[in-house]
Amino acid sequence: MVATMGVALHSHTQIQLEKRAIEGFASKSMELKWVRRRISKISQPEKSLFPIFISTDPRHVDPHLLRDLFADCNHSCHRLPHQREAVDIQKLRIALCHSAVLVSVFCKPHHVNVVADANYSSSSILPVPDFLTPVSPSGDQLVGFGRAVSDYGLTASIYDVMVIPSLRRLGIGQMIVKKIVRMLTNRDIYDIAALCSENERLFFKACGFGDDILGSTTMMYTRTASLTSQEGEQSVTRAG
Repeated sequence: MVATMGVALHSHTQIQLEKRAIEGFASKSMELKWVRRRISKISQPEKSLFPIFISTDPRHVDPHLLRDLFADCNHSCHRLPHQREAVDIQKLRIALCHSAVLVSVFCKPHHVNVVADANYSSSSILPVPDFLTPVSPSGDQLVGFGRAVSDYGLTASIYDVMVIPSLRRLGIGQMIVKKIVRMLTNRDIYDIAALCSENERLFFKACGFGDDILGSTTMMYTRTASLTSQEGEQSVTRAG
């Protein structure tokens, strides 16, 4: 019974993702970019160049591979310190279905663990076929992700921007954010917020984000705070 329900939910999710690819913000955009590693000493710059594939097609996002990326990036959907458990795959599928924009980044697996340093040897030169073989979501590794939630009219918020650790500081994260922002602004949505930690503020600032002119801040709902508030209201009622 449980297995049948799981299959049914997976089928429903796939239908929703395909529908999202046709409607809403999803434009099935697919773009090939070339990324250069930061290498201190190198005589042949072409050694550090490799291709990545950026997609806004929701059907390219495999929830299981995305969950693995969450783990590799030590990224959590929960904003409360004590909630760091693995992402629930069913909830992740639902979240993807209800996201306005999904941006995923792929590259060849052998580019992920390359150590870019001064000891980059001639044996690390990529063969010509590597540059001729296209990067694809079906056969290559998911290395970056970001999404936005929107009311499709006035506002949107950016969540879960992440890049696998070995490919950070190469501009991939900024590509993800800029792609999301471009898709939102193309729909005349400019009230765009980014939910980020203190450590991520400089990154989003580099992407064009700044402090809210209204001075607002994010507050997270907690059951403890709710119970305390209710107890306080009851005390006031009794006292009155």
